[in-house]
Amino acid sequence: MLEGAYYNSKKTDDICDDVCGPGSRAGLSMSRLRCILRGFDHKALLLLLVGVPLFIFALYLHGQKITYFLRPLWESPPKPFNIIPHYYHENVSMENQCKLHGWRIRETPRRVFDAVLFSNEVDILDIRWNELHPYVSEFVLLESNSTFTGQVKPLSFARNRDKFKFAEARLTYGVVGGRFVRGENPFVEESYQRVALDQLIRIAGIDEDDLLIMSDVDEIPSGHTIDLLRWCDEIPDKIHLELRNYLYSFQFYLDNKSWRASVHRYKPGKTRYAHFRQTDDLLADSGWHCSFCFRHIHEFAFKMKAYSHVDRVRFSYYLKPSRIQNVICRGADLFDMLPEEYTFQEIIAKLGPIPSSYSAIHLPGHILRNVDRYRYLLPGNCLRESG
Repeated sequence: MLEGAYYNSKKTDDICDDVCGPGSRAGLSMSRLRCILRGFDHKALLLLLVGVPLFIFALYLHGQKITYFLRPLWESPPKPFNIIPHYYHENVSMENQCKLHGWRIRETPRRVFDAVLFSNEVDILDIRWNELHPYVSEFVLLESNSTFTGQVKPLSFARNRDKFKFAEARLTYGVVGGRFVRGENPFVEESYQRVALDQLIRIAGIDEDDLLIMSDVDEIPSGHTIDLLRWCDEIPDKIHLELRNYLYSFQFYLDNKSWRASVHRYKPGKTRYAHFRQTDDLLADSGWHCSFCFRHIHEFAFKMKAYSHVDRVRFSYYLKPSRIQNVICRGADLFDMLPEEYTFQEIIAKLGPIPSSYSAIHLPGHILRNVDRYRYLLPGNCLRESG
């Protein structure tokens, strides 16, 4: 009996050897497959066939998150800023404020030029210009018929210019045509528009040692910060401004790590408009950065598709109005990304939605003076209009 079983098994093996061998004429694909898989564990094979596609799909969905979480392993934090303490109280004289910073007061204030590239942030521009209006000598605004991503866009400021009559006498306005190059890196178009803004600043009549504010529209220096810098001598030639970082409204305070806004003592032939780190000096607590602070849902979707980080819109459903509204009210991330930090401790500390803040203290005064118009930017008002 045992010999018969052994004979049958040996016969099967011989058949398989014959089918799989070089001299086989059978050519039966299924038999060959059985022979090839004869030495494999079927459970392991099933796990491999199912697991590998699932792993690839998970990487497709969450690869960006994995990359951001592992960022501390492949990227070192930037050099720390030299943080300059900021002293201010409305009842302290300007002379004493300058002394507190180690500077001397001037006999007359410097002229101030506020220069921005404009896309569609009409409300935020109104808040910015009203905050800075008492201290700015000339507002310089450039807009284009092209987004950084090469989409055609309306000239939003031109359409709403009547809302800014209070600044008209001190406004230098310009338009630059887009190049509409398909497939180009959005930062190339952004750089092109910033060079055009450089030219417009010179047309506005800026002169040596005038102050030039370089920042995006939603990076708003506080009025008293600009007043301090225009009245004090011996300030640095270039100084970055530390701004309080808010998302969607002043309900969601993220941190105080916004630093790209800067103020320059203008030097003809040397000063160039830029939006990157240009010095190590950083003046603490100098204003507000309210990112994606829009009234209408469609404005969120427009910016997501229009600005230089359009690659973050990985799936079309990110632009779905109901999703955008839900994300705003939760204080979550529009692009479903992890925090952009350089240590695991900071990444873990910022995981999840931003906690709500219910303080409306020390905000731009124009918001509180026009609360009915700007209520959507205050704590407890997350619902947006469809537009």
